Amino acid sequence: MLGMSANSVSYNDQGSVESGVDAAQENSNIPGSISGGGAAFSLFSSDYKKNEDLKEMLESNKESLKLEAMKRIVGLISKGKNASELFPAVVKNVASKNIELKKLVYVYLVRYAEEQQDLALLSISTFQRALKDPNQLIRASALRVLSSIRVPIIVPIMMLAIKEASTDLSPYVRKTAAHAIQKLYSLDPDQKEHLIEVIEKLLKDKSTLVAGSVVMAFEEVCPERIDLIHKNYRKLCNMLVDVEEWGQVVIIHMLTRYARTQFVSPWREDAVFDENSATTFYDSEEERRVDESKPYVMDPDHRLLLRNTKPLLQSRNTAVVMAVSQLYWHLAPKHEITIVTKSLVRLLRSHREVQYVVLQNIATMSIQRKGMFEPFMKSFYVRSTDATHIKTLKLEILTNLANEANISTILREFQTYVKSQDKAFAAATIQAIGRCATNISEVTDTCLNGLVLLLSNRDETVVAESVVVIKKLLQTQPSQHSDIIKHMAKLFDNITVPMARASILWLMGEYCEHVPKIAPDVLRKMAKTFTSEEDIVKLQIVNLAAKLYLTNSKQTKLLTQYILNLGKYDQNYDIRDRTRFIRQLIVPNEKSGALSKYARRILMAPKPAPVLQSAFKDRDRFQLGTLSHTLNSHATGYLELSDWPAVAPDQSVRNVEVVELVKETGSAALGKSKPAKSDKKFYSDSEEEEEEEEEEEGSSSEDSSSSSEESESESESEENSDDSNKSSSSQSEKSSSESDSDKKTQKKQHKPASKDRKQKNGNAVKNETRSGSESGSESSSSESSSESGSELDSNSDSGTDQKKNTKSKPVQSKPVTKVEKKEVSLLDLDDFSPAPVTTTKSSILSPSLLSDLQGLSVSPTTSALQASSPVFVPETSHELLHRMTGKGLSAQYRFTRQPCIYGNSMVSLQLTLSNSSDQALENIHISEKSSTGQNIHRFSAIERLEPQASVTVSMGVDFNDSTQAAHFQLCTKEDEFSVSIQPAVGELLLPITMSEADFTKEQGKLVGMNESSATITMTPENISSQSVNRNVVSAANLGVIPSNQENIHRFAGKTVSSGCLVLVSVALKDPDALITVNTEKTVIGSMLLRQFKTALTNITS
Repeated sequence: MLGMSANSVSYNDQGSVESGVDAAQENSNIPGSISGGGAAFSLFSSDYKKNEDLKEMLESNKESLKLEAMKRIVGLISKGKNASELFPAVVKNVASKNIELKKLVYVYLVRYAEEQQDLALLSISTFQRALKDPNQLIRASALRVLSSIRVPIIVPIMMLAIKEASTDLSPYVRKTAAHAIQKLYSLDPDQKEHLIEVIEKLLKDKSTLVAGSVVMAFEEVCPERIDLIHKNYRKLCNMLVDVEEWGQVVIIHMLTRYARTQFVSPWREDAVFDENSATTFYDSEEERRVDESKPYVMDPDHRLLLRNTKPLLQSRNTAVVMAVSQLYWHLAPKHEITIVTKSLVRLLRSHREVQYVVLQNIATMSIQRKGMFEPFMKSFYVRSTDATHIKTLKLEILTNLANEANISTILREFQTYVKSQDKAFAAATIQAIGRCATNISEVTDTCLNGLVLLLSNRDETVVAESVVVIKKLLQTQPSQHSDIIKHMAKLFDNITVPMARASILWLMGEYCEHVPKIAPDVLRKMAKTFTSEEDIVKLQIVNLAAKLYLTNSKQTKLLTQYILNLGKYDQNYDIRDRTRFIRQLIVPNEKSGALSKYARRILMAPKPAPVLQSAFKDRDRFQLGTLSHTLNSHATGYLELSDWPAVAPDQSVRNVEVVELVKETGSAALGKSKPAKSDKKFYSDSEEEEEEEEEEEGSSSEDSSSSSEESESESESEENSDDSNKSSSSQSEKSSSESDSDKKTQKKQHKPASKDRKQKNGNAVKNETRSGSESGSESSSSESSSESGSELDSNSDSGTDQKKNTKSKPVQSKPVTKVEKKEVSLLDLDDFSPAPVTTTKSSILSPSLLSDLQGLSVSPTTSALQASSPVFVPETSHELLHRMTGKGLSAQYRFTRQPCIYGNSMVSLQLTLSNSSDQALENIHISEKSSTGQNIHRFSAIERLEPQASVTVSMGVDFNDSTQAAHFQLCTKEDEFSVSIQPAVGELLLPITMSEADFTKEQGKLVGMNESSATITMTPENISSQSVNRNVVSAANLGVIPSNQENIHRFAGKTVSSGCLVLVSVALKDPDALITVNTEKTVIGSMLLRQFKTALTNITS
């Protein structure tokens, strides 16, 4: 034991050093080697005794030693060491009861299962048992190991495991199942059809944890099956902002491909861009046919995608920003593409690897749209610390951005770059100057003169590149620049770079008539050095000789024959062939045919000037941000972006239709069965009629299908702002169709909520019916169907609640017990998706199912939850508009902490408007447009406000459970003032009351990621029940829960918009206090915790 503990100390002490693990292993052999003899302790003895101590620890009976050994083995793997020889010892512990040890064993097996397949197969029954383990992490790890054993014989077992895992209650396990799909497909492509069924099921999953992984599996297995995306398109768009970062990248790339097949091009000249054109979403078929002749109007689904990806430009992940940028480049109208510019420029502050990819994409963009990046030209100036490949790309972009206005600035930069010590970069700069000269005719002469000056540079690379670029420029107007050709001929002897010498010789031959005296002399010099020149130079010497023979045969006839004879016996066959061809072409004899007559026209034909183009000119054929674009060649797995369709495909395929469970007549219809329209379709075909009815009521199916998390995104905000007449019933729709975990909370709260709804118009019942049917059909689960059905039941006929409760008590116990058993895991609380229920053709609701629904509708917990009045209402007012800014109009607002009469999901506010000017103000109102998109219930316009008078009005704002400020315009008859209301997180809650037992029960469900806690120190004189209660309820609008324990204070509330439970407890342990906040809204939880810490540490008795 002493030896073992010494080993562990040695390992821990040297853990930060690269060789720490090896040192620990070598030290562990000391006792054995000393007993065997001093000479045995050496570097060589450790080879065959390597990892012996780890094997002994793994075979020990003590869990602590096994755990320590596994930690060290995983440490070895993480440092890249080979630990495969320990596989037999590790695999013995796969059935361990210790959860921590089992996790580490699975991590090891995932790494080495493929290498040691035979040994892994021996434990396959253990993995299968682990797939039923209560712990979600063990279930997921077992599936991961199983899919890592790449043996065709276990394909059926893997297939069965994936199918079971795809219906698991834990989203983490379902995510792992999506990852396993790709592994199984690569092992056995014949399973494609079965895997597509699983992918189709997982695509309907509402968990943001699963979305990215299943789309990755979709892209790998069946990217051509676009039809699987139709029904899930809007859901993916709306949940995009909440998906983890790498999932966002995959989904954005997939949606880019999808959009190019489903929407028409927004780049037409007659395009109309109406951000709020929701009407096209509801058009009938007849109206659509009429509209075909009208100008282009963007599809609402197209707009939804652009709107929901825009906030991701602020992501911290560069891949996400790049993905959104390419989406806008390929899908957005041309006038909207510029919004990605700042985000791309921001990425240039990242590592050079990121810079390289981003600059490549900017280089491609800047060719087609110079205006995008011109304002940020200074961001592309080269720094001395940049690597050569980064400098070259920045140079490329600067050249693309050059125009008549900024060319002088860019050329000044280039002059500095030419002097760089980096020769490759200096050469690239000279090429860039040449491109600027050809693209902008006003500076051609200036660039040419500057390049000629560079010919006297000491650096051969600079001179050679200058010659090559000058040669290209001179082809544009050779007659005007004979002096330059003469100057280059004089420098010829000093230039040694073959390409530069070949360029000068080509210029001499091409324009020999402009320099008739110099060209023959250059040929004479070349004849002397012909045999020692490079092949490229020899070819140009032969060309020069042939051209001079045709134009000045008297002086050059003998020289030409001499050079042709030298070329005839050259070692390079290209030169020998060229020499024979030239001799037959220019030297007339009996054998030469009619071709020699045209020798002059062939060799001296005028040649078009070369067009100096960007190396990125043709890269736009690849999708931006892909590996193929970076490499400029097709990479394996690259999927081409299709062209825009000429006519938009039917947009109704994306409509998520719902089966209408209940008729408008209320509870009387519950007993009747409604026949399903189609056996194959999950949803009914009555979308358009339902939507037209809902449009009249002011609520849309788009709003009712969005979740509470999605409502925080920009897209949801903008959609909400468009519908100014939305009734409170649409808010109840929204809250009842959130994620399944939200449904559980609201199931306990729907009774008091239904009282509020009954005070509204008669449409409330109808809308509640609609919301229930949606939640039931979309989750395709027995529990969610039961909840929706029960809500309908309780709302339509609340008088029979007691009777139903009595009848259904025996039925109720079974499903409730099942749910509680599964909810122990950490991540199960985020998303709850039980196995789907198969509906029969004959009826939607069977009598037995109805009794289940009724049983679930009334539970002890539900009846115990009561809405309560606020414990504390702050009198503090906040300034909305100062009288100086408002030209005499000032506005103050305060939170009333009362339920809002304008909508269940709105926060109630009281506005005090004052006129401090000398004149009366007329028509004071809030503008129809909200810049941030929150749904705002506006107060009625105030026709006239007399001088020095004040008026108090009330309004409601749906903050979507976010502390984002609501921006709007406060208007008078003459002026408009931009104002904003910033809510404190505590004002986004409503107090509720419940028993202490219910509080403890609900708190037990909201653990793990849904719990935030902190310990603060308080002075003894300040710890009293009254002061703690006063400070908590003043910081947040919560209800006080009666407690039997003096040292524990409990508070409860729910979020206004989504109705999620918020539970707060303050446990006093002199002199400390433990504050715990439990809620599914983790962001709200952490913000509340900070606020309570501040409030409770500043207690004044």
